[in-house]
Amino acid sequence: MATPITVDIWSDLVCPFCYIGKRHLEAALARFPDKDRVTVRWHAFQLDPNPVRDRSKNIYQRLAEKYGQDVAWARSVTAQTSAMARAAGLQFDYERAVPANTLKAHRLVKLAAEKGLEDRAEERFMSAYFIEGKDLDDPATLAALAAELGLDAAEAKRAIEMDAFNEAVRRDESAAMDMGVRGVPFFLINGEIPLSGAQPVDQFLAALQSAAAV
Repeated sequence: MATPITVDIWSDLVCPFCYIGKRHLEAALARFPDKDRVTVRWHAFQLDPNPVRDRSKNIYQRLAEKYGQDVAWARSVTAQTSAMARAAGLQFDYERAVPANTLKAHRLVKLAAEKGLEDRAEERFMSAYFIEGKDLDDPATLAALAAELGLDAAEAKRAIEMDAFNEAVRRDESAAMDMGVRGVPFFLINGEIPLSGAQPVDQFLAALQSAAAV
């Protein structure tokens, strides 16, 4: 029997390169003959764990403020990532993006993982943020997204409004820190082949092939 292959991914739901990297990995898996051997496991990582206090600032203003740049710089950077996203088949809409703390959404992903729905949850939340302009820190929005995923309403409410799954989220982040990971996406194949960033499809495919050859 062929040995299973694991792909562990640390990501944030509002990280553009995480969504692009997800698409690149999926494209690599589509070309990988042993894709049925692969299990993808998602891990939480908050790039900015601070609450969003000033809701009047748009994504460009937030980025400019975070990196000590001006809004023109932020628009240029987001235009570049939008072009990368289009090449991967994604249509980002930064004009609608709502800056958000992602802790509640990460907790919902942990709930979804218990139901075997973590990949669907990652996809749904990333799409909601980057394409639909939904607020991933808004309880009503998150409850609606959880319902779309088929999650139990009462369990979702606990994940959104209480500390359920906080420990699981923090464990993910601690594991990343222990490995020296300071940014995402970060991919770890079979616990020993690391890939940082939204690597090209061919790079992911080569890593999968290396794991399969062991």
